[in-house]
Order: sequence, then structure tokens, then C-alpha cells
Amino acid sequence: MCVKWKALFTPTSPSIPIKTHTHIMSEELQAEFEGGDAGASKVYPAQCSSLRKNGHVVIKNRACKIVEMSTSKTGKHGHAKVHLVGIDLFTGKKYEDICPSTHNMDVPVVKRADYQLIDIADDGFLSLMMESGELRDDIKLPDGDIGSEIKSKFEGGEDLLLTVLAAMGQEMVVATKPNMK
Repeated sequence: MCVKWKALFTPTSPSIPIKTHTHIMSEELQAEFEGGDAGASKVYPAQCSSLRKNGHVVIKNRACKIVEMSTSKTGKHGHAKVHLVGIDLFTGKKYEDICPSTHNMDVPVVKRADYQLIDIADDGFLSLMMESGELRDDIKLPDGDIGSEIKSKFEGGEDLLLTVLAAMGQEMVVATKPNMK
């Protein structure tokens, strides 16, 4: 804090010192911020016309793989529209959306990683080893054919690598292959 003393002169009074407060710029600009995560965003914008079949897009807040895409021209002063059909990466459910070709849509950041299967717990969670040697126990055995395939191969003594797909805060095993190491 910076404090200055000024002398106030008036014709009728003698010189009286008065304490005045002047702000320092950094005092006004100091702010408290809550910490955020240092990770990257889960989605990024892309112009609708730049999306392609077999790419990814967010439809109704779900990460989807584009399986069908068509562009239609509208009237004299209208915008070209893009009709998208996508399959949810995690549930397999079909979603559709229509968007003007010049507008932006969210594209999910999709990551794939292979992990070695160590164990399957009684509660259905998989024990997976990363390349670094660390263990993960937070991914559940998927339902359906792939889950039963993993279980039967593991019980048969096979050494498996599981491909885990991650997008928008969700993760799921999507494929299996024998470990060739």
C-alpha cells in the first residue's frame, strides 16, 4: 500500500497535513482464481462441412462415429444443410442431427490405448497393466459379446491386450487381441 502525505492549503487555514490513499495498480488487479484441471478439453469445434464419414462428432452430448453423411442445398437464400447419422461409441445407439454447413459442431477428443489384462475381479472390474507398469482397476468388463470373449479367453489362459477407447470422460474396452510380447 502506498500512502502519501499532502499539505492542504486554504486561504483561511494554516497548512494541515492530510493522509490520502493512492492505489497501486497491482492491488486492483489481484484476484483469487480457483484451480482448474490442467488437462486438455474433451471436445474441440470443427465446421460442419469439414466433418467426414468414419470421423467423430458429438450428437446430443454423446461421442459418436459418423456412419452416414449427406449435404443438401436449400432455397435461394438458405444455407446448405448437413445431415449426420452417428453411432454412439459406447452404447451403439444411433443418433441423427442436421446442421448448417457453415456452423461449428463439437468433435470429441478420442484416444485409444492398449493394456495388458492381468485379472478379472469378482465384481466385474478389470485389472489392466499400462506400458509404464502401473495398474488400473477402474474399467469394467464390457457387456455383450466382447465381454464374454474376454472372460472365456482369460479363463482359457490366454495373455490378452485390451484396446480401451476414451472420449468425453468415458472409457470402455472395445477390442481384444493376443499379447505377442
